[in-house]
Amino acid sequence: MDIPTTLRHKPVIAVENYDAVDGRYAYNSDAKGLSIGLAQWNERGRVEASAKVWRHTGEKWSRQSEELPLHRVLDLAILLVRTRRYLSEEAYRLPKKYDPEQPVIDRIGMQGDAMTVSVCTQNPCIDGDIVLLMDALGRDGELIGERLRVLAQELEKAGV
Repeated sequence: MDIPTTLRHKPVIAVENYDAVDGRYAYNSDAKGLSIGLAQWNERGRVEASAKVWRHTGEKWSRQSEELPLHRVLDLAILLVRTRRYLSEEAYRLPKKYDPEQPVIDRIGMQGDAMTVSVCTQNPCIDGDIVLLMDALGRDGELIGERLRVLAQELEKAGV
């Protein structure tokens, strides 16, 4: 299925068969494509790049398709990697899988400041939810690990 090219997000580089590789949803996914292109929120004289996940309901393109600025895609990847590392290397030592007195996991330096990564203690179900997240990441370990290995290889090839 060809992703739309007449909408406000203008795809430049696309994955038209994303539904075939969408992790555990492969071959049964509403996420039909991915694209890197020109953001839908561009204004005259100011062009930004974005990434988009194109969803299709079976009848029409979905309003639940998501578009993100590229730096946010990378920030999410950084957060995923740090979360995975925390849950597999640190959390298991703690009775609640986190320290309620010290919920901050890390501060990751970015331009001008640092991204503070912490356990969301405002979540009233955090004690159970952190265990559920650990279990979900464990079940998806192979899927996520494969993608992280590919990402690491591409970063190495790019000289990053």
